[in-house]
Amino acid sequence: MIAPVQTALILLALLQVKHLFADFFLQTPRMLMARGRFLHLGRLQHVALHAGLSLLIFLALGVPLILSVVICGIELLLHYVIDFLKGRHAELTQYGPDDAGYWRAFGADQLAHQLTYLAIIWGWAVFAT
Repeated sequence: MIAPVQTALILLALLQVKHLFADFFLQTPRMLMARGRFLHLGRLQHVALHAGLSLLIFLALGVPLILSVVICGIELLLHYVIDFLKGRHAELTQYGPDDAGYWRAFGADQLAHQLTYLAIIWGWAVFAT
């Protein structure tokens, strides 16, 4: 059996690879438009993709189904709000890639997602091990 620390590191690596693909390679034009609106079908599709891929990761690692669904549901909600806040900020400021504020917002958004993954791993460690 793999030790919990090793499993946590594997989980973190898998969640980060998942994040790379879901946030950068698998986004559709619908997911990227009108990001400043709270109720947004494209954002819902985007966060559902994230949560669905996370669910596959948890199930592949043998995490019980109900715990996996709860954790991924929380991820879905947090990711939705984080992305809305970034989209709203971008809409209000009109910063582009040539502006330092754009990169600060991008960095804060990505930090929030990474902290979410650490919280997810904490939840797994507390409730699944």
